[in-house]
Amino acid sequence: MVEPDSLPNLATNLDNPKCGNTATQMAYKDGIAYAIKQLQTSHAAIYIDAAHGGWLGWDDNLHKFMNLFSDMQVDMSGVRGFAQNVANYQAIGSMCPWEPDSGTRNGHCLPSGGGASDECCADPCKLIGQWNPCVNEMNFAQALRKASEAVLSWSPTMIIDTGRNGVNDARGDCANWCNPRSMGAGLVPTTSTGSELVDAFFWLKTPGESDGCTEKLPDGSDCPRFDTMCGSSDSIGSGANEPRAPEAGHWFDYQVKQLAANAADTNWPAPHPPSPSPPTTPSPQPPSPMPPTPTPSPTDCPGGSLSACIDMCPSDQAVFTICVQTCMARCPSLETLV
Repeated sequence: MVEPDSLPNLATNLDNPKCGNTATQMAYKDGIAYAIKQLQTSHAAIYIDAAHGGWLGWDDNLHKFMNLFSDMQVDMSGVRGFAQNVANYQAIGSMCPWEPDSGTRNGHCLPSGGGASDECCADPCKLIGQWNPCVNEMNFAQALRKASEAVLSWSPTMIIDTGRNGVNDARGDCANWCNPRSMGAGLVPTTSTGSELVDAFFWLKTPGESDGCTEKLPDGSDCPRFDTMCGSSDSIGSGANEPRAPEAGHWFDYQVKQLAANAADTNWPAPHPPSPSPPTTPSPQPPSPMPPTPTPSPTDCPGGSLSACIDMCPSDQAVFTICVQTCMARCPSLETLV
């Protein structure tokens, strides 16, 4: 998955001097075009970040985004498709019938179409009133395909981040993207998406990684990279009885427990069934001097061994210590830890 955020920002935020200055535009356009070209020499399936329907779902934004690839002279034939909803919260939803009313804009849910009462038009973020039909990520996948075919003569397929979109929307304002409270983990990763336009649902942004820090860090010190959006009324840490949020990318234990508690998907792997009882009829073979060692369940020990489990633990010291204790409890082994 190539370059979250930068290309959508170049498409829609050029009035911001951090995005719109010539050096920044050249660095990203040339740099990303070069990265894509190099990846095309590998066996990787390449997906380019395309934000989410609440950002690029307007037809004019979508066409600005597509035109970037023409400007960058990217050979899209070597790209598999787009990655959607990375680190965001928009619901998967269901795909509406394709009824374009203007260019590549689907009018089905809009006042011009008359389908607003359909399930596929459910609109928790009130986008329809702003003439954005991409009220969910399946509708956005369809819009990406249609706009790509019109502008780039290319038919992409998509992957969608479902790590944190298990609650339809608990925010007071969908613009509040930083650590919103009461959200839930979405569908577990799968290639069973129900649509030929979508290859898979993935947890692309790791659930439990902070979006950004509150003004004060958990240790009480000032956050050096505080974004005012992380102090929004929807953000964890803005409430008096909530813990402060750590810096972006750091583990946020309070948040991941909310995501788990509110998880939408019940299709978690079933517990491994117990081994059947040995037959009561005596075996004709002589008994072994030692009973056979039972084969552990694949789900009992992450990685399959104590050392492999510990190798998977994160580097943060506090989390590492807890992780090692868990590995030792779940991975009985003759290995000796030094």
